[in-house]
Amino acid sequence: MTYFWIIIALILFIFSADMLIERMYRYEIKTHRITPKKFKIPFEEIHIPSVKDSQLYGWWIPSSPAAPTLILVHGWGRNLARMMPYIEKLHPLGYNLLAFDARNHGSSSPVKHPTVGTFSEDILAVVDFLIKTKLTSSDSIGVLGLSIGGGAAINAAGWENRIKSVVTIGALSHPVAVMNYEFQKRHIPNIIAKAILGYMRLRFRLDFDKIAPVKNITQADASILLIHGDEDETIPLAQGQALAEAGDPTQTRLWVVPGKGHSNCHNHPQFWEKVNMFLQETLFNMEKK
Repeated sequence: MTYFWIIIALILFIFSADMLIERMYRYEIKTHRITPKKFKIPFEEIHIPSVKDSQLYGWWIPSSPAAPTLILVHGWGRNLARMMPYIEKLHPLGYNLLAFDARNHGSSSPVKHPTVGTFSEDILAVVDFLIKTKLTSSDSIGVLGLSIGGGAAINAAGWENRIKSVVTIGALSHPVAVMNYEFQKRHIPNIIAKAILGYMRLRFRLDFDKIAPVKNITQADASILLIHGDEDETIPLAQGQALAEAGDPTQTRLWVVPGKGHSNCHNHPQFWEKVNMFLQETLFNMEKK
């Protein structure tokens, strides 16, 4: 009888864990409702090959073949239209821009369990696409990412030295830190939280450290600007600070944005000036060397 109740307990745990994980992953997949055309910005719709025969939907917004290129990466549950405020500001500054939907977002291919790792793989696919299609003759490639897209940008820079410059806004440091924060908000006891994380590692074969930006930032050759609101309640500032501490101090900078949260840092009056100065220094100036 003891074994019977152990089996019942395991079944109940697996069922409950699956339900909780499903709720954590759940979001409505929405396609874009606006395009750069609304703002009279010329663009081309593109489809980019990614992992396991998947495809990414994107916008190619050219400036000139010799100009630096910025890859723009949205956050969790969003799509490339989230990057329109960035496209509006950055396009007039002379960058080629490529915004795309990560897998399981917008108009891109599905993937059952998207993570910061799958976002990172998609960024690498975009870099390969840029090089192979010769859309640009410049080797100045940067990535600007929001939230999980920012964490993925750091991972991609750690895995791919063709990325020269990274700007993140509200980037996560470690997927476990994000999930533990969510568990705390839901008042889930630590022992249960640890069991669920262990279960996810086994069931989905997830190596959380391998896809943790705080681990991969140490391998990045790129210059990195970390931007984090001091009132961020989605990815707490402590995660941005952990990234800054782990990064090479000669290449990594942290700007803590006063009075801003997770999604509104770009509304700070100094935001665009700081971003433009950093990109000019790390992308345009590289072109002149």
